[in-house]
Order: sequence, then structure tokens, then C-alpha cells
Amino acid sequence: MRNVLELVWLIPVLPLLGFLINGLGRKQVSKTMAGIIGSGTVFGSFVISLLVFFSVKEGNTQVAHYFDFINIAALKIGFDFQIDQLSSIFLLIITGVGFLIHVYSTAYMHDEEPKDFAKYFAYLNLFVFSMLLLVLGANYVIMFIGWEGVGLCSYLLIGFWFKNTNYNIAAKKAFIMNRIGDLGFLLAVFWLIAKVGSVDFHHVFDVVGNPKTNPLTTFDITGITLLLFVGAMGKSAQIPLYTWLPDAMAGPTPVSALIHAATMVTAGIYMIARSNILYTMAPVSQGVVAIVGLATAILAATIALKQNDIKKVLAYSTVSQLGYMFLALGVGAYTGAVFHVMTHAFFKAL
Repeated sequence: MRNVLELVWLIPVLPLLGFLINGLGRKQVSKTMAGIIGSGTVFGSFVISLLVFFSVKEGNTQVAHYFDFINIAALKIGFDFQIDQLSSIFLLIITGVGFLIHVYSTAYMHDEEPKDFAKYFAYLNLFVFSMLLLVLGANYVIMFIGWEGVGLCSYLLIGFWFKNTNYNIAAKKAFIMNRIGDLGFLLAVFWLIAKVGSVDFHHVFDVVGNPKTNPLTTFDITGITLLLFVGAMGKSAQIPLYTWLPDAMAGPTPVSALIHAATMVTAGIYMIARSNILYTMAPVSQGVVAIVGLATAILAATIALKQNDIKKVLAYSTVSQLGYMFLALGVGAYTGAVFHVMTHAFFKAL
């Protein structure tokens, strides 16, 4: 089963290929073909993700190094993928639910012009690629590339029917609010580089987790974790950066399912679950995460009570469920939070 893990690079590459074929050939590709390419590539990724999942279940975890992404004297950042229990379950959620949403889209978007239809599937494939990069990255920089890619795709997909001004405004709002959160994420990454000299998960967590080698003061750890949480607030729609998510319902319905249910909004949960060692060492940050999560869960559910547009109700319900996940992360129940990510991906996509 070890050789299965050598196929991991194909998981993000297949949707990227689908994006290139549908995107560049959108004027030549027929609707049927665009749908088959778009859905087929994600299904291929799902099959490989299943094999990887069973391989990980038998205890095979690894960090796969592909090439040096940044290589200077003081800092080496590899283009590495981390295959372990956490990333393998997210791979299944993204490719599994993503594949079903692609298939549903072939029927939902049937009235579009062939070139728009192909463009739509190109965007969906790019979204899945970015999300896979986000959860596979073995360091914060590769995670950040996927993080930004997901933000860009959400803008393209929410504003897909760009002739409607309101939809464009909603797309811009999502994009700009995500940028606010991303600034926090970036600052945290710079802080880590300055203090630890690395952004690799294994290295950072080993160094910080050992009292003898830990270069970070309590202030450093609290600052880094809070800044990471600001990034998570933007992506995962927590108070005060939650207002973009109900507006994001402007996009086609399958896009709402993909962004709100399965993938994009769970990126913040994934990041905090991945950084659990840092959060466990920063009780102040954990308290903040729990309080913000709890407040969001209550507030969003209250707002949902007075909505009369069914997609708005679903949107606020999503914000509320994400609040529960952050509450779980804040009290240290990382397993429970990730479990709820999975259940939520299915029921909200449905």
C-alpha cells in the first residue's frame, strides 16, 4: 500500500487538468464533454483519495517532498504534501462531496451557453484544486497558496452571473472580507518565520512542543494563534467577518453547496485543527476561539429565525454550525470538531 502514497500528487493535479482543458477549450468543448471532464477529474481524485485513506488507516503516513519552493540561506520551504489522518479525511470530504456537486451541476446549469457551461466547470475544478492544495500542504506557505486560491474561486463562482450587479457586489464582498482574514494569516506566518525560522508543520510543532527548544514566549504563541484565528474567522465566517456568507448565496445553487457545505468554510476549522499543538499551548487563544464560536452560533441562529428567503436561512444555519465547530476547537475537542465538519458537509450539501 505504500506505493499508493506515491500517487498523492495526482489528487490535486487531476482537477487542475480539468480546469485547464475546460477553461482553455471552452469554445470548442461540448456541454456533455465539459460535464464529463469536470466531474470525471474530481471522481478520479476521489478514487485515489479512497486508496490513500485506506493506506493511512493501516498506519502509512508520510510527508512527500516534490521540489524546493523557496530556498534561501535563512529559509527553506519545500513544495511538500502531508498525508496523515487529518488530511486524508478532508481529501475524502472535498473530492467525495465535490464530485456529487459536479454531477448535480451538469443538470442544474443545462440552460447556460456551452462556453459559459465549460467556464463554470473550469471554475469548479480550480476551486477543488485550491482546496486540495490547502489540506495537503505540509507547511503554512503551501496551505496559504490554496487558501488564496479558494478565495479567488469563491469570487469567480459567486459572481458567475456577472450581468446582475447585486451578484457582483456579493462576490466582491466575499473577496474583500476574505482578504481581511488572510492578512492575519500572513502576519502569523511571518511571525513564525521570524521566531522559529521554518513553516513546516512537523518542524514547528516539534520545536515549539519541546520546552527545551521552544523559542516562542507565551506572548508569541498567543499572538500567532490569534492571528491564525483571524484568518480562520474570514474564511469560516465568524463574528465579525460573517456577513459575506449569506450574500454569497447569489451564486448558482451548486456553488452555495460547494462553498458553504463541503469545503471553503471548513478551511478555518482545518487550519486550527492542524495547529492544535500551538492552540493547546495558548489557553487565551483557545478561550477567544470558544467565545467567538459560541457567540456566532447563537447570533446566526437568531438571525436565521427572521429570514424568509430559504437560501438565507441555510446560510445563517451554516454560520451557526461553524460556530459550534469553533466552540469544539476552543475547548480542545479537535476530534469532535472535525467529525462535525464531515457530518455538516453531507447534510448541508444535501
